[in-house]
Amino acid sequence: MIILASKSPRRHELMKYITEDFIVKSADTDETLPKGISPEDAVLRLSAIKAEPFRSENDIVIGADTVVALGKKILGKPKNDEDARRMLRSLSGKTHSVYTGVTIIRSQNSVSFAVQTKVTFYELTDKDIDTYIKTGEHRDKAGSYGIQGYGSLFVKEIKGDYFNVVGLPIGRLNKELNKIL
Repeated sequence: MIILASKSPRRHELMKYITEDFIVKSADTDETLPKGISPEDAVLRLSAIKAEPFRSENDIVIGADTVVALGKKILGKPKNDEDARRMLRSLSGKTHSVYTGVTIIRSQNSVSFAVQTKVTFYELTDKDIDTYIKTGEHRDKAGSYGIQGYGSLFVKEIKGDYFNVVGLPIGRLNKELNKIL
């Protein structure tokens, strides 16, 4: 059996492109990161932390985590609307990176990888940001936006895997699962 260790409805939907034959589980985990950790190392660490509680002899477990980074600064999920405004202002007119780390565990073996996608935003006005905040879409999203929704209106350019920005690099995940299976 395949277990997707994720609370994200977006990851659940994306996983269906690979297989319908999986179940979803999630555990409350401590996602505190050490100071100064790189975005790539952060997502690798967090994806492993999310997958590990479900390790078993018979199942394949997939854990994933996504962060938005402006340079080396990780922009997590917003604490509130003002925090979201601050993040979106910082991304305005700039190119940032979205990293998703994935850990696949099978019995005593595991493999982890991270995928980076570069996203460039248009210049955003305060009105653009306020209109977006009113949608509520920013809540529970790394970097305070969802590219698959209204946040797509901010995107000038993307270099890399679109699905990575949504939260699961399904092309790479499919290749890695095929190696394991």
